[in-house]
Amino acid sequence: MKILAFETSCDDTSVAIFEDNKLLFMDTDSQIKIHNITWWVVPEVAAREHANSIFWVLENVLKNAKVSLKDIDYIAVTKTPGLMPSLLTGLTVARSLSNILDKDLLEINHIQAHIFANYLERKDEGIKYPLVCLTVSWWHNELYFMQDMFSMIRLWWTTDDASWEAFDKVAKMMWLWYPGWPIISKLASDYSPSSKRESEGGNLFPRVWLKKDEFDFSFSGLKSAVKREIDKRIKENWELNLNDKKEIAYEFQNAVIDVLAYKLINAALKKWVKTVMLAWWVSANDKLIETINKMAIENNLNFIYPKKKIYSWDNAAMVGINAYYKLKKEA
Repeated sequence: MKILAFETSCDDTSVAIFEDNKLLFMDTDSQIKIHNITWWVVPEVAAREHANSIFWVLENVLKNAKVSLKDIDYIAVTKTPGLMPSLLTGLTVARSLSNILDKDLLEINHIQAHIFANYLERKDEGIKYPLVCLTVSWWHNELYFMQDMFSMIRLWWTTDDASWEAFDKVAKMMWLWYPGWPIISKLASDYSPSSKRESEGGNLFPRVWLKKDEFDFSFSGLKSAVKREIDKRIKENWELNLNDKKEIAYEFQNAVIDVLAYKLINAALKKWVKTVMLAWWVSANDKLIETINKMAIENNLNFIYPKKKIYSWDNAAMVGINAYYKLKKEA
């Protein structure tokens, strides 16, 4: 069974081909350099770039997978959520090929696909249910209770700003590149804490816990705190030097990660599950993985996250693997 998968939900044009659950080849064309100009993805620009690249990406994938369109058995594509102009590009191409080739089309939920990215290069028995999964994206911080592979009960979510958005906005405050989380993480890793506050166990920025024993997320207040600190330092020193940026990045990232890790682990304990899972963009953050892994070990929990960082980002492989398990379930 060969599956052709498309992902165009935001600013990555990605195509993949599977033989059952084995990824034969994937290619992804990123638009990051284009969107650096505007510091965020302009939907109409993203859609135009998808239209310009989707066919040559498809051609490259077919060539490297040594597969022709007539060999395809199923077509899968991201339907929602995402930027509608971007989604429509992939949907139009996938639906057209489905009609031309007379092949069944599977329209995939973007959130579920990111969760299924954890099955890439991992055996089915490697993920034990029930579990609690944290999804971390630009729009979403959500905690899902999953009794099995396809049951997703949303327990808690973002009340205002999500963590990835906060990473991007803080990067913009310090005149850094888009997307924000990779460069913030790099600056944070380069910082060597040596201040009195660090030695005394203090924090530069607050941790927003919200209500006790509830695990919703809020990062708008943290963003405001970072802005005040940046303005204060510029007023005092007439600039924000590199060490300032490293320290702010370090303290900001710790504030975000402390909240994400604590709420994931404690949601799992509250639901009496033995497995926690991480999905979506910020799941590629090394510090977040390290922190959750440490807390999971301390609480005797099994921790699952994508095998490769590329599977955390928007990619067609997660769409294809989601389609494979849907077809397997229906068989």
